[in-house]
Amino acid sequence: MNGVIPLWKPKGMTSHDCVIKIRKLLSTKKVGHSGTLDPNVTGVLPICVGEATKIVQYVTNFGKCYQAEITIGISTTTEDSDGDIVQTKPVKQPITRDEILKALKQLTGEITQIPPMYSAVKVNGKRLYEYAREGIEIERPERTVTIYALELLDDNEIFNGEFIRFSVHVKCSKGTYIRTLAVMIGELLGYPAHMSKLVRTSAGGIEQEQCLTFEQIEEKITKGLTNEIFLPIESVLFQLPKYEIHDTLANRVKNGALIPIPDHLLYTLGPIAVYYKGKILAIYKHHPTKQGILKPDRVFVGN
Repeated sequence: MNGVIPLWKPKGMTSHDCVIKIRKLLSTKKVGHSGTLDPNVTGVLPICVGEATKIVQYVTNFGKCYQAEITIGISTTTEDSDGDIVQTKPVKQPITRDEILKALKQLTGEITQIPPMYSAVKVNGKRLYEYAREGIEIERPERTVTIYALELLDDNEIFNGEFIRFSVHVKCSKGTYIRTLAVMIGELLGYPAHMSKLVRTSAGGIEQEQCLTFEQIEEKITKGLTNEIFLPIESVLFQLPKYEIHDTLANRVKNGALIPIPDHLLYTLGPIAVYYKGKILAIYKHHPTKQGILKPDRVFVGN
């Protein structure tokens, strides 16, 4: 069993809960997830099994897409609907569509975020949420992330009400906090804000329509169709530069040998997927000291 299960994570489970359940269903320990989702968030959660556990770091680095509901006028301790209310400021004047679009445009591209206190980011060897639970607020390191697209999904021209809600589509880089993005949108509009709902619609190149629920996975396993729950490693790593090799070089790659960089990949910077007869044999990266040479980062013996 080697491959990626395109799981549609249900609400109420942690990402680790999902891994434990898949381990039990498949009777295997070699299972991992790529890209944590909070318990109250549903959506695409790639589950890597067998040899595919070696690609977790690459899948995690790929961009993600979300559909988020933002509530203007209320802020919370966690920046989402799970936290305690910190501040309320009723919206006295209607907010126009143009005002919201202007705020979204300002936050599109490369932006700087400060991770929320209730997050898994480590500072001095301790996760921020551990400090938060102790009532300690510490200085958090800024991080630069990229918002590739930030689109308003509601058709309203005018947004009325004491507290205003609207939905956005977000396409972003690894490390982006949508909760924090919601707060930043509120700040630009002049109000406290939080993320009231979130669905991840794409992760690691896997789209919502490709996903399976736990019920569907269990049904396929019961019917002896376990192979149908997996996406091949190749279909998930299609975003990586591709290097197709021949027989002689394939044996060297299987043994983790250094190999020369082909001309068409000389100026790539990231990892390179090495293929043999349509299957990924390994992922290589540029050698840190030997120019023009690739060194293995992961070799897929069982693929």
